[in-house]
Amino acid sequence: MELTEQLNFDHEDRRDIYDYVEAHGEVRADQARRALNLDPEAFGHHVTILRRDGYIRRDGNKLRVAYQEEDVEEHAAADVTFTIRAAQQRDLSGLIGVIRGVAEEGTYIEAETVADLLDHEEVILRHNEVRSRMVFVACVDDEVVGWVHLDLPEMEKLAHTAVLTVGLLPTYRGHGIGAALLDRGVRWACDHDFEKLYNSVPATNEAAIDFLEAHGWETEAVREDHYRIEDEYVDEVMMATFLDCP
Repeated sequence: MELTEQLNFDHEDRRDIYDYVEAHGEVRADQARRALNLDPEAFGHHVTILRRDGYIRRDGNKLRVAYQEEDVEEHAAADVTFTIRAAQQRDLSGLIGVIRGVAEEGTYIEAETVADLLDHEEVILRHNEVRSRMVFVACVDDEVVGWVHLDLPEMEKLAHTAVLTVGLLPTYRGHGIGAALLDRGVRWACDHDFEKLYNSVPATNEAAIDFLEAHGWETEAVREDHYRIEDEYVDEVMMATFLDCP
């Protein structure tokens, strides 16, 4: 299923099953059936159709939303090997920990907001009529060390845009992992017909501004004294890039 496609269900029970799975990220089939008070035979029939139509994936007794972004990209730098893949529900605690670790540097407010949202909802990937988001993670030895997050507006007038945040633990910077994450997010946005990406950072986060500028992002606006960090007022630098997709 494409994360940006419209959801169309021709049976109310199938919509209920999808909504329950989507809201939980991953759930046992028997738990979902009992929660929805569905007959076992009817439940099995609806899950089969949802799987056939590409909405639901089943792994053993676990159900999860079937996103198409299943590929794992292997990368090798001079002294580190890492992978980039779509985040999975099992990555939740590690992902939140990494985002909070970056946010604790005090210069990436948007990252802190993403961590709070994931922690509150306890679901990584979302796709419903209210909100959608896509997350890719960078892993070293199966441990999450960085992320790229795309918040996808549902409002039609903003549907061509997305808000992108990207971050990496300090220990792993300087190996090209951040650039690979940013590239993965941009390629995904291109593949799904987005035209423009946004990112906002405090003016004190000069490393992030330099990083984005080096990859073709530009400052669109500056909101003066927008943040208060350690009792100091700091400008917000609003950056963006128009996608030049092949």
